[in-house]
Amino acid sequence: MPDSRSSALTLVGGVVSTPVWPRLRVEAKQAAENEPALASYLNATVLNHEAFSDALCYQLAQKMGGPDMNALLIREICEQAHASDPAIAAAGERDLQAVLDRDPAARSTIQPFLFFKGFLALQTHRVAHWLWGQGRETLAFFFQSRTSELYGVDIHPAAPMGAGIMFDHATGIVIGETASVGDDCSFLHSVTLGGTGKSNADRHPKIGRGVLLGAGAKVLGAITVGDAARVAAGSVVLNDVPPQCTVAGVPARPVGGPCCEAASNMDQVID
Repeated sequence: MPDSRSSALTLVGGVVSTPVWPRLRVEAKQAAENEPALASYLNATVLNHEAFSDALCYQLAQKMGGPDMNALLIREICEQAHASDPAIAAAGERDLQAVLDRDPAARSTIQPFLFFKGFLALQTHRVAHWLWGQGRETLAFFFQSRTSELYGVDIHPAAPMGAGIMFDHATGIVIGETASVGDDCSFLHSVTLGGTGKSNADRHPKIGRGVLLGAGAKVLGAITVGDAARVAAGSVVLNDVPPQCTVAGVPARPVGGPCCEAASNMDQVID
């Protein structure tokens, strides 16, 4: 049965919507009936679990497991993180909903949960970040390294990430140690939040809420990108970006008028 913690209806974009866990179970059951070759896989990853957190930990562990650390041990570590900090799973549910809301290629809830490497990389990072906060830095780096190997996404385990974040395609995303990312941001592939110089101090960008970072955007140094700002594809940002501002170019400069909800709308057209 669906977990009671996820049974209430929610309002998404003005429309009543079932939370992701009940939807995930319904879709997995239907997919197993439609594609018997995947029935065992769908039972193992979704239908055999009582809660979203349990299924997510299982899925991450199956992806991460290998000769250096088996899937069972990784699953135990993920479950420990989720039990210690329920906000990890809550953020994961918001991330999954963000993909459904913003990515027209996502035709079902099970698609990003099982197959989208941006979603899976971000959820693995959330566990690595928890490990970092517990002082288990070597294990956190192991999780970071495996994430990079598996998904082509490299996020330093010290970097805090908000909820409701979408990594679209995700290949080549790099986020440095002292960077931070606010809620409800959207990243396209090959985005870099990088540092400048060799100082061990604060050297990476701070990304506000609801920011859209276009494909190949490079944001460098201890600068701030304000809430609801938009960085055009291929831009190199070297200075602070005001809230609701669109910047483009190398180096990036303000262009066009103020943007509105660019991250949720995925609007990359500069007026």
